Amino acid sequence: MADESAFDKKKGHRVKHAGRKAEKKKKKKQVDQSNLSARQRNPKAFAIQSAVRAERQFRRREDVIAKKQRIPQVDKTPLEPPPIIVAIVGPPRVGKTTLINNLIKSFIKTNVTSTSGPITIVTSKKRRLTLIECNNDINSMIDIAKCADLVLLLCDASFGFEMEIFEFLNICQVHGMPKIMGVLTHLDMIKNAKTLKTTKKTLKHRFWTEVYSGAKLFYLSGIIHGEYLRNEIKNLARFISVMKFRPLSWRTTHAFVLADRLEDITNQELIRREATVSRDVVLYGYVRGVPLLKDTMVHIAGVGDMTISELSYLPDPCPLPSSEKKRHLLERERQIYAPFSGVGGIVYDKDAVYIELKGSHSHKKEEEEMNEKKVLLKNVVETTETVDNQMKQSGFKLFSGGAVIYPDMVKNDEYLQSTKDKPLFTQNFECLDNSENSGSESENSNNDESESDDSGIDQSEKELFNKNLKVPWNNGSDIDDIGEDEESNSQEDFSNKWKEKMTDKATEAYLERQKTSNNLMKLVYGEFHIGNKIKMSEYKNEEIMEDNNNEEEIGGLFKKVTDSQKRKQKEKNQLNLDECSFFYAHNKPTIKNWTVDENKQFLISCFVTGKRHVDEDASELLKLDDISDVDSDEEVYGDFEDLETGEKHVAESKDNIQMTSNDSNTKSNAEPTKSEILAKKMKLKAKFDSEYDNPDEHRITGDHSYYESLKAEALKQSELNKSVFENLDNGLRIEVEGFRPGLYVRMLFKSIPAEFVHNFDPSYPILIGALNMSEQNIGFVSCKVKKHRWYKKILKTNDPLIISLGWRRFQTLPIFSKIEDDLKCRYLKYTPEHVTCNMHFYGPITPQNTGFLALQTVTNNLNEMKTIGFRIAATGSVNEINKSTQIVKKLKLVGTPLKIYKKTAFIKDMFNSSLEVAKFEGARIKTVSGIRGQIKKALSKPEGAFRATFEDKILMSDIVFCRTWFKVDVTKFYAPVVNLLLEKEIKNAWQGMKTKGQLKREHNMKSEVNKDSLYREIKREQKILKPLAIPKELQKNLPYKYKPKKNRIDLSDKPVNKPKRIAVVRSAHEQEVSKMMAMLKTNFEKKKEIQKKVTKDRQQVYKKQQEAEEWRRLKRQKELKKKICRHLSKMKNKNKPQL
Repeated sequence: MADESAFDKKKGHRVKHAGRKAEKKKKKKQVDQSNLSARQRNPKAFAIQSAVRAERQFRRREDVIAKKQRIPQVDKTPLEPPPIIVAIVGPPRVGKTTLINNLIKSFIKTNVTSTSGPITIVTSKKRRLTLIECNNDINSMIDIAKCADLVLLLCDASFGFEMEIFEFLNICQVHGMPKIMGVLTHLDMIKNAKTLKTTKKTLKHRFWTEVYSGAKLFYLSGIIHGEYLRNEIKNLARFISVMKFRPLSWRTTHAFVLADRLEDITNQELIRREATVSRDVVLYGYVRGVPLLKDTMVHIAGVGDMTISELSYLPDPCPLPSSEKKRHLLERERQIYAPFSGVGGIVYDKDAVYIELKGSHSHKKEEEEMNEKKVLLKNVVETTETVDNQMKQSGFKLFSGGAVIYPDMVKNDEYLQSTKDKPLFTQNFECLDNSENSGSESENSNNDESESDDSGIDQSEKELFNKNLKVPWNNGSDIDDIGEDEESNSQEDFSNKWKEKMTDKATEAYLERQKTSNNLMKLVYGEFHIGNKIKMSEYKNEEIMEDNNNEEEIGGLFKKVTDSQKRKQKEKNQLNLDECSFFYAHNKPTIKNWTVDENKQFLISCFVTGKRHVDEDASELLKLDDISDVDSDEEVYGDFEDLETGEKHVAESKDNIQMTSNDSNTKSNAEPTKSEILAKKMKLKAKFDSEYDNPDEHRITGDHSYYESLKAEALKQSELNKSVFENLDNGLRIEVEGFRPGLYVRMLFKSIPAEFVHNFDPSYPILIGALNMSEQNIGFVSCKVKKHRWYKKILKTNDPLIISLGWRRFQTLPIFSKIEDDLKCRYLKYTPEHVTCNMHFYGPITPQNTGFLALQTVTNNLNEMKTIGFRIAATGSVNEINKSTQIVKKLKLVGTPLKIYKKTAFIKDMFNSSLEVAKFEGARIKTVSGIRGQIKKALSKPEGAFRATFEDKILMSDIVFCRTWFKVDVTKFYAPVVNLLLEKEIKNAWQGMKTKGQLKREHNMKSEVNKDSLYREIKREQKILKPLAIPKELQKNLPYKYKPKKNRIDLSDKPVNKPKRIAVVRSAHEQEVSKMMAMLKTNFEKKKEIQKKVTKDRQQVYKKQQEAEEWRRLKRQKELKKKICRHLSKMKNKNKPQL
């Protein structure tokens, strides 16, 4: 059987690995890898080979990303931003004017002869630039640093960085650092190529030290025909056109204007009478920063605080091109606006405006279009007929080959006459303009002015609707007037034809405005119809009654109702109306009944739980939370088979479910189906995956969610800011928001000093900065200040100091102090070196953390600048603003003892009266030797003396001190720097208060010598102290070693009898014996000296012998080692096998 089963076994199928079919199957199984990335095709190649290297790469990538991140700020840039202010700053003779001319020529292909004042040009479809040159005056540098967005810092490469460049960089650091780009000129002066390369590198690194590492520095190689190289200027212009700017804190809270045009509109008669009369000056410029309000107080830098008398906006003189898609600007769109420079044929000079007329025969060369405009304007000016007469005589053609239509032909048309004769009810609110109707309407309008309604519509608009619309406040009172005026209206002249439907047009315009404006009641509750069914029935009854009255009046049975009775009835009906704060639509005469269920559905959708949008149904959103329950229901209630009985249960189909739901309840129609829920579920899952997974990259990324959320919040806030006032009318928006940045405004200032106009110089910038409410006050300001390390002198308290703070530049008298451990401001006479200290001065109130800088002079005198060097004396920021100051100074009161009673003493010469002593009762005092005490009570005599107690007995020679603190008051001195009022020659030499030393040097006065302040030689006599006296009782108790010995101490002045020495006389024998002993002693000492010398010589000889023996021993050992080594090497050579 086993053999048969073996034969019955069938042969297994062998799969083909080669051939046409095998290749075909392989192709079917292959995945199309054409659309796959390299990582998907070969994932092993992109796997992490080294965890350490991957960690380093990840950390490096995150560091680079973190360095690029900045705190997101809300973008407050308007849709049409103001021109970007590009300031060209540098020392004299570095090529500022040449650079401006080349930039203007590069941008707009126009040559400019003069570059005084701001020059505004259109550079691209979305960007304009205002180029302004900064002259060599520190006042101009400060004003330019406060308003410039981009600074081109020019430097003469052949000379190096000058002091003005470092001063300007320090000014920018204090007032908010704008974007700064360096430009090196005069490179053609350096002939050696190696020297040029070294100079560029040195200046670049020095520039990076001052600005930041990596700051852009441009090189202008040289000048050809008075211009820089075209490629270098084009490269610089491209960088300027793509530069991005971050908002500065001061400019994001203050509005400011850089004036580019000035007009004096003072009455010429007043100027003729008195040349120094205060002027009315108009300044023009673009608003920058934040919106400018009408009632804002402003500060004109170099003039003072001013109030804007009139503020209005004008059409943009240098507008951006249209928003059409185009690659380049057209030539006519490359505009330039520079009134101070005379560009465009207009020059503003002091009191006059000069216009270039191009000669007396220039009209022959004008274009044809300008001639047509002038002819049209001339015809309008020289006309002698009214518009009505001209309309009668005018005609027009509907078709090119048709006849001319005149007003008489239209007047005699039967169709128009038939429409005129129809009653007003059949026409669409047509206007009636005869004299009687207008008179009655004027009376009604006068009465309506006293009425008040709650509809929220303006009174003038309400009168307009009373004439033509059926609204509750009209009450059909004008219907009779319509019937009465039909006859007069049929005889109306055609001259009034153009006035028809004016009110209809006004109505449509009003409703269009109401649609665009966001009304809160309208948004929440929708549009409500006016009146209800009861009101409509009453209204219809009133119409029927009026028709019957008219018919009966025609029959002669009733008297005609007078206008006064109609007016009274109208007022009565108006008072009987229901008050309502809903928004009314005037073209809908009925209001919905909200008690009906159908109308309630419209209300439900307006609330949070309603269905406002297809994707914003509250019921659907709630059901999405239970999606997991729906899935479980599908598993439980799907198709299943009972294993015990074998019965199969089939779930109902979707169609059956829908049919049953439609029949059971209409409310289920609004519920989402299961497929819709699943679709939304998949959509949410895809959104979740896109946020938390990286399917494309498959690499580790850092957590940047917090930074992205900050960016999203800033973007959302900026979009919200732009959308708030977007739909408002321009006039209303300005009333609410103010004059937004980017508008070109006209500002009228009255009572400006005449010197401002007389001494006007366009090379000095006119900066107009808005002041917030708190900045208009003047008080005591506390600052943190540090003397600049490059300034040579130290600053002294109460010396005049010029401070640039906010928009202002002013001179004041500061007081320096230092905060002690007990939070006490201690007075300092001088500023400390390299350490910050406090400074208090009297000046304008400015917000905290506002930076400021201090100078001692703003003059440009070369001799003075050489002695001073770096002009910026100190920099700092505002700490707090107080109405008062608490600065104290040390004061030592000195007194001497009058009488001493053990530990009590009477002190004199410290106070002048007992009242002063009473104020200092309990105060601590101290002697020079360090004995402390306290003031007790005043003495009756002498005046000013007091009793004091000490911790030990003092001496009459002691000096007693009382340390106190004296309050120092800040001098109330505030003088604005008014350099724009000075003459042109001394405009850069404003001088305020001078120090006492300056006045003495100018008048060659020597200071008086105070003798007490002179140093003199001090001679001190040595004080002889009494010897120490120990009582006898104490001597008895002292140990023996501490008891006084031999010398007996006597405190009396009597001389002490000391014992005398006794003289010893030797005999002759004793003298011989002593002589013999002296001889023996001398002989012994000599003998001993000789023996010591011999021993030393013997030791030296022995030492030499020993050294020679040791040398010989070492030599023998060395020879022996050589022999042994030679013998060992021979033995090794014998033992080696022979090859």
